[in-house]
Amino acid sequence: MSSKIEESVHRSYTTKPKYAEIMPGVPEDYKQVKTLGDLLKINYKHVTVEEQMRGNLIAKLKKGEHPYPGIIGYDDDVIPSVNRAILSGHDILLVGQIGQAKTKIAEAIAKNLLSPIPVVRGTITNDMPTTIPEDQLAALLTDSEVVRTQPEFTVSPECEEIIRATKMETKIDWINGADRYKYILSTPDISVKDLVGQIDAIKIAKKGVELYSMESYSAGQLLQARHGILCIDELPVLDPRKQVSLLSVLQEGKFTTGAYPAVFKPDVKIIATANPIDYTHSGKIIEPLFDRLRSHVDTHYPRTVEDEMMIIVQESRVADVKNVMLPAFMVRAIAKITQMTRSHHDVNHDKGVSVRMAVHSMEMMIGEAERTRSIHYGVKAIPRFCDIYCIYQSSKFELAEMEDTRENRKNVLDSVIDAALKEVSLEYIQKLPQENITKIKNDFAKNKAFQVSQVIVGGSGKKSDSDYESQLSRFPALKQAVNETISAVKEEQKQLVERAKQLGIRTDSISLSPDLNGEFTASVTEVILEGLRHIQPPLLDKKDNSYGLAQ
Repeated sequence: MSSKIEESVHRSYTTKPKYAEIMPGVPEDYKQVKTLGDLLKINYKHVTVEEQMRGNLIAKLKKGEHPYPGIIGYDDDVIPSVNRAILSGHDILLVGQIGQAKTKIAEAIAKNLLSPIPVVRGTITNDMPTTIPEDQLAALLTDSEVVRTQPEFTVSPECEEIIRATKMETKIDWINGADRYKYILSTPDISVKDLVGQIDAIKIAKKGVELYSMESYSAGQLLQARHGILCIDELPVLDPRKQVSLLSVLQEGKFTTGAYPAVFKPDVKIIATANPIDYTHSGKIIEPLFDRLRSHVDTHYPRTVEDEMMIIVQESRVADVKNVMLPAFMVRAIAKITQMTRSHHDVNHDKGVSVRMAVHSMEMMIGEAERTRSIHYGVKAIPRFCDIYCIYQSSKFELAEMEDTRENRKNVLDSVIDAALKEVSLEYIQKLPQENITKIKNDFAKNKAFQVSQVIVGGSGKKSDSDYESQLSRFPALKQAVNETISAVKEEQKQLVERAKQLGIRTDSISLSPDLNGEFTASVTEVILEGLRHIQPPLLDKKDNSYGLAQ
């Protein structure tokens, strides 16, 4: 029996695979491979992380697929740089300010470029049984003594125990790339042991194992990310001693831990991130590590309003998506506010303004529309210009040219909001015929004021003087302008949805539906009213919650 097992292992290790690959290292019918015996039967050969990433990237590029769905605005520079690094087999340092999708890129690489791998069920270090040397695997399967010619970690003691106990029936799970992605946020309390593992005194006490037995070892993040990707966020924050522990992994693909008599080969790719301030500061990243991270890729904020809009739609979390509709002009307004804040002369450009400000502000606008109208009146939550000032609590930036106080930040944000709303609203006003503008002026000469408020609904369906649709009936020229603009916005909305679909972004929150209950009309009405404040000469003034003729 033992000889048959040894022959089976030898044949599997020394002959060609009996399968076609659908991805690097993935048999065509891999989901049917459920045990160690199944792996040996097909002569399974594992593929390194570097080969997986390179092979899967090449396959996607040949098919014309985007390798990293969800990464927006980087197609012309960052994505080509990342692709070059992967094709070259490099570990990567992503350098950029807060909120530039650095860790999202690392996650996307793990999710999209790592092939599923077969690991022994129940192991935390992604133990692949076919990485065990042939003679050692045969010994485990025949209950013989394992002879180790060199002190190298191949699989955990727990894995060896499982194989000894269940033999060829050892259960195999295929683990995808996302589950082999480990993330470390560099903080002062991260220790060297967190990275490379440690001799566990508790294991020694409980099991009575020897101090330097492999059974006394507890794996660190490097080994838990084995056959995957380890993302180290804000690498410069790690002190030099901890950075040193990464050197041999980057240079030789292996590491040791203290005086522990074993070599660990994690087969892991490291993707680190750094802020430009820390990156350029002498001593923040030790020189040998700086050199061994072979590809340094600069990231940036979205360069167009359209890209920022797509990121807002993609990343905004909407609790009740069936009850929410985001007009394109509101998404554009939030995108412009963020970009104008980012470039404002009083804002600290070294610190930057994260895309998260835009995303969180959009979420805040949805919550405000729900709080003020949707919950109370049973209407769809559609944000309007009058909701905009709720974003104070989600707008995070620092000032550089003046004292960084809450009051000064509020004043800067007020000026940015006014400028953004002016720019967005004028885009629609400029499409209206001049004779329409004159008629609107006559409307206001007769009816004096149009009242706007967060708590006034678009249309109540009842006889009312205050809801937006009732007020519009007294301003026929304004109503005509609103209706014409609604048609233009609907077309813009369709284009927004189409681009989102091309990028694989869910479109529930931006799709038009028949149950808008006058709220869409109200939101468009506020755009027109705001725009009439900014034409030259201004047609309307806004006082309190009313728009009236400019004096």
